[in-house]
Amino acid sequence: MAFTDDIEPLAEHVFDEILAHPMVERLGAGTLDEEPFRRWVRQDYVYLVEYSRLFALAAARAPDLQRLGRFADLLASTVNTEMDLHRSYAADFGIDETELAATEPSPTTRAYTDFLVRTAAVDGFGETVAALLPCMWGFHETGVRLAERGRPDDERYAAWIDMYTGEEFGELTDWCLSLMDDVAAGVGEGRRDRYRERFLTSARYEYRFWDAAWRGETWTVATD
Repeated sequence: MAFTDDIEPLAEHVFDEILAHPMVERLGAGTLDEEPFRRWVRQDYVYLVEYSRLFALAAARAPDLQRLGRFADLLASTVNTEMDLHRSYAADFGIDETELAATEPSPTTRAYTDFLVRTAAVDGFGETVAALLPCMWGFHETGVRLAERGRPDDERYAAWIDMYTGEEFGELTDWCLSLMDDVAAGVGEGRRDRYRERFLTSARYEYRFWDAAWRGETWTVATD
């Protein structure tokens, strides 16, 4: 059995929980209050910075030139294109570049990105792919399921759905799923268990990322 087929029931459970979260439900309906999504956008900017480091480390750990090149392309695309698009999208919610750059990572953002970067720095290439997979797979699946419910009237939320249901992101998700299967093929059950654990941890953080923005999560110990 392909590894992604093996973990699909686990992934489906997490994706179902994400779709049932009130923030995601209201985003899809176009009724989400702006402030929780503003928080999400700011935190996602911080996340993308660290996700770029993950791509850089994945490229360094890639076992062949083709995969090295693909992750190098993803790094360049994220830093030089996606970050600009994110700044433009944030501006639609009244968030300027200065505010984005000054964003302090929430506890969940810090924990999630630290987990990703540590995995890529310390573990093997397969664990790195397993850790980054839930972000791509989860966003695409969330976008597809929300689109099936009907496009929201709020164009800003509709644009989010369009982005993650688009052909380019769909192809990227399919590539990452295939890569995971290729990496996991032929490895022992112990190694597959490690991949499964890294995948599950990231998937859980994907849910918490939405929830943290919804709750307005902050650090509970004051600094002044």
